Amino acid sequence: MAQLQLSPQQLPYRDMERLRQFRRDVLKAIPIGIIAIPPFANFLVLVLMYFFPRQLLIRHFWTPRQQLEFLDAYDCRRRASYPAVLRALARAARSLPEAQPQQLLLQLCAQVQGGAQPRLAQLLAVRSLFSGSLLVLNRLQVDHVRALSQVLFLTPHLPAFLLRRRLRSHVLEIRHLDLALLHLGLGQLSEEELRAACYLRGLNATHLGQAECQAWLEQWLRLSCELQASEASLLAHSMVLLALNHSQPPE
Repeated sequence: MAQLQLSPQQLPYRDMERLRQFRRDVLKAIPIGIIAIPPFANFLVLVLMYFFPRQLLIRHFWTPRQQLEFLDAYDCRRRASYPAVLRALARAARSLPEAQPQQLLLQLCAQVQGGAQPRLAQLLAVRSLFSGSLLVLNRLQVDHVRALSQVLFLTPHLPAFLLRRRLRSHVLEIRHLDLALLHLGLGQLSEEELRAACYLRGLNATHLGQAECQAWLEQWLRLSCELQASEASLLAHSMVLLALNHSQPPE
């Protein structure tokens, strides 16, 4: 990348996804490296990795059974923040000055809270609200940003300006991946890659069939590739709006 003067956004989809995952794996491995520095601490590291594989090991070291179990566990934590996102979105909608867009967004929130799946046309009908009003990422309330950060598995325990910056960066990273994926074509993805792509965008696809994963991802790409970077807030909220009432893993 340095020799060819390429940015991550110019990479093919699979290379961009590998780079994204590699960065997160390195961050997850740093605590193990620090703990292992003192003499003979490697024995402690082995014990910790055995008892806390989800927290300390990257997914390459998980067994197939652990992958299902741990991804479900992470998704439960993510889904726990969905109601807070919807409440914050409805609260922000009531503060909008224009009556008609306000009603459209409130109806959308009520529909999702009632258990229905929103249509793509409904999301695109309110897109303008997420780029030039109180719903743009840089103007969201702090509790709203914290809830959205948890949807993307980002720590909510940071100052507000860092939360907003990290959230926007991660949402735009997903958008760049979407553009690269659209160029590659969904038909080129393996079943494992399809499930991983859905999971990254908010849908736990570990218990879904390949056709269902592909249909959901097609809908997501139609939305994502229609939006501009300035509408990143709608993309972040769509991780909740499109995934909340979709098929859930069995208890």
